Amino acid sequence: MDKNTQNTGALDSTAIQDENKSNIQEQDTPETTPLSSQEHGSESDFMDMYEDNLKVLEEGEIVKGEIIKIGKEKVYVDIGYKSEGQIPINEFKDEEGNINVKIGDIVDVLVERKEDDEGIVYLSKEKAEKIRVWDKIKEIYDNDGVIKGRIVSRVKGGMSVDIGIPAFLPGSQIDLKPIKDFDALVGTEHDFKILKYNRRRNNIVLSRRVILEKERNALREKTLKKLKEGAIMEGTVKNITDYGLFIDLGGIDGLLHITDMSWGRVTHPSQMYKVGDKITVKVLSFDMEKEKVALGLKQLKPDPWINADEKYPVGTKIKGRVVSLADYGAFVEIEEGIEGLIHVSEMSWTKKIKHPSQIVNVGDVVEVMVLNIDASKKRISLGLKQVEPNPWDIIEEKYPVGTIIEGRIKNITDFGLFIGIDEGIDGLVHISDISWTKRIKHPSELYKKGQKVQAIVLNIDKENERFSLGIKQLKPDPWDSVEEKYKIGSRVTGTITNITDFGIFLELEEGIEGLIHISEIPRKKDAPLSSMYNIDDVIEAKVINVSREQKKIGLSIKKLEESKEKDIFKNYLRSSKEATSNLGELLKEGLLKSQQRAFLNPSKDQD
Repeated sequence: MDKNTQNTGALDSTAIQDENKSNIQEQDTPETTPLSSQEHGSESDFMDMYEDNLKVLEEGEIVKGEIIKIGKEKVYVDIGYKSEGQIPINEFKDEEGNINVKIGDIVDVLVERKEDDEGIVYLSKEKAEKIRVWDKIKEIYDNDGVIKGRIVSRVKGGMSVDIGIPAFLPGSQIDLKPIKDFDALVGTEHDFKILKYNRRRNNIVLSRRVILEKERNALREKTLKKLKEGAIMEGTVKNITDYGLFIDLGGIDGLLHITDMSWGRVTHPSQMYKVGDKITVKVLSFDMEKEKVALGLKQLKPDPWINADEKYPVGTKIKGRVVSLADYGAFVEIEEGIEGLIHVSEMSWTKKIKHPSQIVNVGDVVEVMVLNIDASKKRISLGLKQVEPNPWDIIEEKYPVGTIIEGRIKNITDFGLFIGIDEGIDGLVHISDISWTKRIKHPSELYKKGQKVQAIVLNIDKENERFSLGIKQLKPDPWDSVEEKYKIGSRVTGTITNITDFGIFLELEEGIEGLIHISEIPRKKDAPLSSMYNIDDVIEAKVINVSREQKKIGLSIKKLEESKEKDIFKNYLRSSKEATSNLGELLKEGLLKSQQRAFLNPSKDQD
């Protein structure tokens, strides 16, 4: 509709209005009744509304309108014109598709096209907002102000920011330091500086770094005024390295070295703090020219070693946490800054500890006793075993010599058996105390690990921590009666168990052997014994000497044979005497018989 048409319409409307007024006056005249105040108000409102309908709209103009209807595809807006305006409903939907407007809301809209043949006025909310934003951008840029925006996505070279319309934030302008994780910034809101804009090209470049630099410089000036050696300041952990923390004190960074973080042990700074943590520190030194600041955290507390010798006198029992293990012992933290050493020799009264991990682990809370302390050298010696009584102090009373005990074999060595008793004490049965009579090359010939055995207590050496046991002592020593059983000169029978260059060993009974020396064995000159005898042969010999103390029996085959020869000769002599005596008797008897025959037959005898 052109201006002439609008003017014509306006004249027509005026004529109609005058006609309506005339009609009203004509109707009211006869009654001559004055109009009430309500009737006057209604008439005034009607006239205002009518005049608003006569507004002249310009395409590209931004006006305010009221939402009067929300349809499926359109939103209808009353802009005070004779026709309602329409806006596509998509312009009112958010990212999730929800409609974020309701009837009665007032919105700014852009007149895109005045009423068409059907009398529809086309409006746009989005274009109106963009125009407003561009006006705002120009104003902010001209006045060197800031604009708030939300980072919506990562794009090539930087980030996309929503400030009402898309804007570009270069990567170098995001922060004071290079950004490692761009995605972490998506969705965050910040203030930005407008570096440049081009409305025709729809291009806007932002900077956050400019704002941060300005803030940092302001903080730096403020920090420099109070920065001095000994000052207590609050800062923020900015960066973490292996050797310490970098603390932002407010425009100026300081280094908190790992050695100044705690009086105690710190393996890595990240154990105590993380980036972004607030921290209170003490300024140890400040170089104004180089702007280097050394900070301390432990210096906020007194050195714990100052009165450690008074706090932990020798003999005190205390609890601590194992913080480190070495081959020679375990380090225990008693309190922050005070660590003591438990040497492996001080860990157990009875066990032989090769490595502290056999007894304790890192993190264990243990009770220990202070054995020695030197605060000047920051050394404290601790004992773990001293917390409990020494079992060797009571073992002699519990197991006096002669006590028969029973236990399992814990270990077998070349020299004997170790038997577990109690309280971690093992008793040793030496190989020589296993049997009175058996020749044992190795204890494993008779016993196995874990086997339960009985033994008798022989000796307890508390100073050297030795517990001696015996198994053979449970039975009487067969050598105690050997002198009575095997008297000198007696004949014995035995089995050959060994043949040596110097003689033959003869087993007389289980565990009792005698030696037949080579000089006591009759043989041809230089004939080897092995050619004359074999092992397991059963032979006889004569006992020639017995020593109970030395546990030796001397035997002789020669002496036995000599005895046999003597016995034979004696028997021969005895037999000879008996033979001679018998011959005389026979001769006497024969002579008597002859005389008798002569007497009885005298003539025959004469013949």
